[in-house]
Amino acid sequence: MPGIYFHIPFCKQACHYCDFHFSTSLKYRDELLAAMHREIALQKTYLSGTGQQIETIYFGGGTPSLLAAADLNGLIDEVGKHFAIHHDAEVTIEANPDDLDHEKVQALRATPINRFSIGIQSFFEEDLRWMNRAHDANEAHEAIKRVQDAGYRNITADLIYGYPLLSDAKWQDNINQLLAFGIPHISAYSMTVEPQTALGVSVRKGKQIPMREGQSAAQFEYLMETLTAAGFIHYEISNFARPGNYARHNSNYWKGVPYLGIGPSAHSFNGTTRQWNVSNNARYIRAINAGGIPCEKEELTEQDKLNEYIMTALRTVWGLDLDEVEKRFGSHYRETLYLGLQPFVLSAEVSLTGQVATLTQAGKLLADHIASELFVD
Repeated sequence: MPGIYFHIPFCKQACHYCDFHFSTSLKYRDELLAAMHREIALQKTYLSGTGQQIETIYFGGGTPSLLAAADLNGLIDEVGKHFAIHHDAEVTIEANPDDLDHEKVQALRATPINRFSIGIQSFFEEDLRWMNRAHDANEAHEAIKRVQDAGYRNITADLIYGYPLLSDAKWQDNINQLLAFGIPHISAYSMTVEPQTALGVSVRKGKQIPMREGQSAAQFEYLMETLTAAGFIHYEISNFARPGNYARHNSNYWKGVPYLGIGPSAHSFNGTTRQWNVSNNARYIRAINAGGIPCEKEELTEQDKLNEYIMTALRTVWGLDLDEVEKRFGSHYRETLYLGLQPFVLSAEVSLTGQVATLTQAGKLLADHIASELFVD
C-alpha cells in the first residue's frame, strides 16, 4: 500500500555533514505549512492508480520535531480529507533528542504518531560537537528513555560511523548503548563527504582529515556481526531490526511501492514517473499558492525500472528475484542478469538461492559497485 512523505525543511542549526534541503530560519513556517496543506489537496489524484489506502505517513526533513503537535495533527488531518488512511497505518516522525522534552513527548501522544526515529548519531560529546549536532550526549540518553517511558515501543535510532574521531572502542560503545535500551530497530550510516557541506569544504581546504574507506568498512563489518549476534535481521544495507519490526515506510521504498512527497525538495513515485519538488522554500510557497506543483518530472523507461529494481532489491534481505525480472521485464533480461551475477557468486559476494540473489556480508561492502555492474544499458 502507498505512503506519504512530508519534508519539513527546518533545523535549529546545520550539521556539518548534511546536504539535505533545510533552513535554520522559521520565519515563513506558517506560510510553508499552509502551502503543504494546499499541496496535499492539489496532489489528491497522484496515487489514484494504486486503488489502495495509505499505509504509512513519514515526517522527515530537516527536523520535523521542531513542529508543534497541532501542526503535525493538522497535516495528518488534511491527508485524511483527500486519502483513505489505513486503520493500522505506521506514522513516523524523525526527531532530534533536544526536542524530545517531557512536554513535547506528552503532546505527541495526542497525535496518530506511533513510531519515533531518533537522530542519536553518537553518545560521545566531542563527536556531537564535531558534527555540529544540536543535542548533547545526556539528551541522547534522556530522549530515548523519555519516549519509552511514554509508552512508545516502535522506536529506531540512527548512528554514524567511519569518521576520524570515532575509534573502534567508541563505535563498539555506541552500539552497546543502543542495545542496552532494547529498542527494536537501528539504522547506521557511513559518514559521507558531500562537496557543498561544511565538512566537504573543510576536507577540500585541508582543514579536516578525509574519511578513510578502511575504517568505514571495518566498523560496518563489526556492526553487522554485533547486531546479527544480538538477534537483529540485517534487512537493508543501513537498517537492522528485530523480527517483525521492519520500517514499513522505508521497506516500501525498496520494494517499489508508490508514495507521494509533500513539501520543498520532496520526491514522489507513482510506478511510472518520478518527480521532485523545488528545493527552495520561497519558490515552493509561491508556486503552490498559484495553484501549481513546482516540480521536475522523469518518465521512467522499462530500462529505468529494471535498473531501479536491481539497485533497491539487492540492498535488501528479500533480494533480486530473477522470476520477478522475467515476469516484469522478459526472459531476455532474466538471462542477462543471471549471467551477470555469476562472477559475484564465484567470488562469494552474492548468494544465489533458487532464483533469488542476495548479497553476502562481503558483498554488502560493495553493494553499489555490484548493482552498477548489473545495470542494463
